[in-house]
Amino acid sequence: MTDFLAMGGYAAYVWPAYAVFFAVLAWDYAAPALRRRRALRELRARLARQSVRKGASA
Repeated sequence: MTDFLAMGGYAAYVWPAYAVFFAVLAWDYAAPALRRRRALRELRARLARQSVRKGASA
C-alpha cells in the first residue's frame, strides 16, 4: 500500500495533481448554481426597484 501511495517516488507531483483536478471538478459543478443564484438575486432587486419607481410615479 505504501508503494502505491508513494507512486514510485512521484507522489509529490501526482497527489497535488489529483487535488487540483478534483478542486476544478467541484468548482465546475458549483459555479453554474452560484451564477444562477446571483442572477436571480439581481433580477429580483431590479424588479423591486422598478416597482418602487412605478409606484412613486403613479
